[in-house]
Amino acid sequence: MNDTWNPESQGVLRLPSGRLVRGRALRRPLPPGLQPTFALYLLGREPAPVTWESRWIPWPDFWLPKHKAAAADALREAWTRAEVERVEIACGGGIGRTGTALACLAVIDGVPHHKAVDYVREHYTPRAVETPWQRRFVSRFK
Repeated sequence: MNDTWNPESQGVLRLPSGRLVRGRALRRPLPPGLQPTFALYLLGREPAPVTWESRWIPWPDFWLPKHKAAAADALREAWTRAEVERVEIACGGGIGRTGTALACLAVIDGVPHHKAVDYVREHYTPRAVETPWQRRFVSRFK
């Protein structure tokens, strides 16, 4: 795909491999510009329909995904697709669940488990990954 996220745009995380993934708060309006071609929505209840392909991961606010193996599969799919597609990962506030998922993508991309949260905090938002159990989820992510 020729049209990709602008790596200078707010909320776009560049992984070490060069893959770009946009993190977003669903409580805020859709940013102007390109829309995702694939998205993962990390919410406690099913999200509203969108015009692009998406998957819902049941994931309550401040907690962990209800189905960890299914979430890991969805995150691996997002990472694979981010090589050639515009991938978005979003939750209500775009910080805790989104940051946790982005840190897991960093692990898939080769960032050591113990450095993944710091990587996302440096390159996405300093507030990413809000709870101790979210940090532990990243540290044990396979």
